[in-house]
Amino acid sequence: MPAKSKAQQQAAGAALAAKRGDKKAGALKGASKSMAKSMSTRELKDMASTKTKSKPKHVSDK
Repeated sequence: MPAKSKAQQQAAGAALAAKRGDKKAGALKGASKSMAKSMSTRELKDMASTKTKSKPKHVSDK
């Protein structure tokens, strides 16, 4: 599942780093914290590796 925004891609990257042990899980906040708990390493890797060139910074919920 590719990321829909740059913010989502960065959150996935932070969650992936925590899952791999490169970053402390306690340092995660917000979306990256819930992503680390609910997504597999493979899903996070797919989302974090999304190209961000044409992605918006944020996507509204609507």
